[in-house]
Amino acid sequence: MRSRPVVMGIVNATPDSFSDGGLYGDGVAHAASLIEAGADWIDVGGESTRPGAVPVDGEEEWRRVRPVIEAFSKDAIVSIDTSKPTVAARALRAGARIINDVTGLQNPDMIPVTADADATIVMHMRGTPRTMQSMTEYRDPVSEVLEWLTTQAALARSETVWIDPGIGFAKTAKQSLLLLAHISSFVDSPFPVLVGASRKSFIHHLTDAPNPSDRIGGSLAAVAQTYAAGAQAFRVHDVRETRQLLDLLYAIDSAADERP
Repeated sequence: MRSRPVVMGIVNATPDSFSDGGLYGDGVAHAASLIEAGADWIDVGGESTRPGAVPVDGEEEWRRVRPVIEAFSKDAIVSIDTSKPTVAARALRAGARIINDVTGLQNPDMIPVTADADATIVMHMRGTPRTMQSMTEYRDPVSEVLEWLTTQAALARSETVWIDPGIGFAKTAKQSLLLLAHISSFVDSPFPVLVGASRKSFIHHLTDAPNPSDRIGGSLAAVAQTYAAGAQAFRVHDVRETRQLLDLLYAIDSAADERP
């Protein structure tokens, strides 16, 4: 029987993230609310990766994420969402246990840092947030993304390495749907799969929901579909709703296994 699925709650300690930038101050109170709502992991980031986002320097990024890491690392599993090796290393020393690198270890200096993390999440992305949406040409998105991810994930030195197809990162709405539809191909790889489709713009393209907070139903649909296909972790804004959905799906699976 598969293990209970993991819900990763998003804490954007940024003023400009696409869904909730600037809404939660230093993120401490928001992180506490996500843990109370059922998050297994807290993923804190101090640099927006929305399309067109402007990068910040490492000191500013660390200043933004430090309060959350120091407040919760003793009592919760904290992930640092960063592509900067210096920020990742400081976060791990402060108690974070997971590195979530949206650039998929493209910076070789991140590779030795992963040895100090319990787990590393390797996400697929092309370019930077400012350029990625001009880099959506693929011959076969599923096979190309999967091949790249398995190559990059093999570089990580953590005990556990997750792969994330990077929904919406250098992908059109159609390509994001294609990856979600074929998530079982990623599940068949040697690495466990994390999916981050929460409130992404492809939902707006399908359902006319320009406000990210109106995309909860679409976000839950993506979680349900990819869980059914074997994905095991889900990075989400709406923790309480996702936890309830997954707990019910997991209970149904458990009941099926228990039939005499």
